[in-house]
Amino acid sequence: MSPFPAVTKSESWTRMVRTGKKILRWLLFLIVISLAVFIYFKYFFTYSEGYRAGLLQKFSNKGMIFKTYEGEMILSSVASTREVALASEKFLFSVTNKDIIRQFDTLQGRNVIVHYDEKRGVLFWRGDSRYLVDSVKLRK
Repeated sequence: MSPFPAVTKSESWTRMVRTGKKILRWLLFLIVISLAVFIYFKYFFTYSEGYRAGLLQKFSNKGMIFKTYEGEMILSSVASTREVALASEKFLFSVTNKDIIRQFDTLQGRNVIVHYDEKRGVLFWRGDSRYLVDSVKLRK
């Protein structure tokens, strides 16, 4: 007589199905958690933040379905004596805060300092740029 109880084929199959379901549940759980972590770090985590100073060249409301506010600044690295930028770089940004949109409308063509948060990915309802500006000051 064997010390182990006899296991029928149906009991063994039931055990395998139960184990398989448990593995699939854990695998699905890990996939959902991994996807949530990826989405958070790609679209919501602030990768960097800082200030940029330059000439506010353009500020507009654009988009087909989701209207977003987009801006463009000229960042000058070398300036001449006549306040003309000799070597410049464009800084494209999006604005999501409705309170500062009016400020941008009045500051076009002037030197400004903006504070931005950089995200690693772009969401269509937030704008076309990874840089999200949340404050603006006139540069003196």
